[in-house]
Amino acid sequence: MKSRTNSVLEPHLEVSFEELKHLVSERAIKGETMVLNMGPQHPSTHGVLRLLLELDGETIVRCNPDIGFLHTGIEKNMEVKRYEQAIVMTDRMDYLNTLGNNLGFVLTIEKLIDIDVPKRAQVIRVILAELQRIASHLIFLASHALDLAAQSVFLYCFREREIILDIFEMCSGARMMTSYFRPGGLWRDIPEEFEGAVREFIEMFPSRIQQYEDLLTKNPLYIDRTRGIGSISREDALRWGLSGPALRAAGEPFDLRRAVPYSGYERYDFEIPVGSQGDTYDRYYMRIAEMRQSLRIIHQAMDKLPGGPWRSDNRKFVPPPRSELGRSMEAVIHHFKLWTEGFPAPEGAVYVGVESPRGELGCYLVGDGGPYPYRVHFQTPSFSNLQVLPVLAEGCLVADLVAIISSLDPILGDVDR
Repeated sequence: MKSRTNSVLEPHLEVSFEELKHLVSERAIKGETMVLNMGPQHPSTHGVLRLLLELDGETIVRCNPDIGFLHTGIEKNMEVKRYEQAIVMTDRMDYLNTLGNNLGFVLTIEKLIDIDVPKRAQVIRVILAELQRIASHLIFLASHALDLAAQSVFLYCFREREIILDIFEMCSGARMMTSYFRPGGLWRDIPEEFEGAVREFIEMFPSRIQQYEDLLTKNPLYIDRTRGIGSISREDALRWGLSGPALRAAGEPFDLRRAVPYSGYERYDFEIPVGSQGDTYDRYYMRIAEMRQSLRIIHQAMDKLPGGPWRSDNRKFVPPPRSELGRSMEAVIHHFKLWTEGFPAPEGAVYVGVESPRGELGCYLVGDGGPYPYRVHFQTPSFSNLQVLPVLAEGCLVADLVAIISSLDPILGDVDR
């Protein structure tokens, strides 16, 4: 038997009662609880997300996330672009972690084609990836605070993020969509003013983190809105596949930079912050602590930044230096063929995971011997973390849901792809 459901549930679509039970409880079908749409355009979701809420008064009985509103087909589009061309697509997934996305995809290509990366390029990658982590956590902190009506934090965080974006523009020519990391190294070397700008930032930033903490960490109003809200145990966090700050807030010290080091992270001394309650407050504080650890890593990287080449000299996969194009016809031909035909990658399947600001960002890449990837697929942290929202929201008030969503820091471009 079919029944037309309330338009709140599925507009213009007929579903059976059995199908409906997967979305709401029998109490909702009997009219004992209320079903409410939240979204699909809610400002706290970092994108377009629809939540189907079942409410008993103001208490959440059930919460069903509905995703897919931003689906772009990025992964399939990458499969019709040559390996180096496809890098620009990674910027458009998690648009607050563009350099991290570049790094994950480039490391996977490098694993497939087995190419070396100079030490200078590795250290620069670490510096920029950690600056990107700080910039992403600043957006988290700004939007999270604003969702709870703390406007000053929002303004302060954007003040510091602008400095980081200026550094990205200095290196890549773009503030957000950088496409700066390339197979075998970097697009170009860092400019002369890079070191001074980074050192000035890392000397100034600790006092700015303290400003954020002065406004939030011991604020009784903020604590009331976040402590004990949206809690999850370590065991449940592992069972649901959480990663990143959301997992570490529950007490699991898992970080790919330490567990499976890449880009030379094994050479840096840093701590992995962990929480104890796995609630919204702990997820907030993980970002505060991680920004301090990122500064610690950047300090070490700047002190050990070597000279030398910034990209591999493996001419099979890397274009010749621009300085050679004016005096070598061989270099011109090689450059032309690489940019018009690409390079053939060997057959095989590889996977590389990196620690994005939201958790494990994994890239699965299959080569078939040609210049185009046969298969590209990303395991994205926003997708994995968002699926736990029904567990975190159950039993909470509607007013708490905004804070819970914000504490997961999902980017819907990272979810839908």
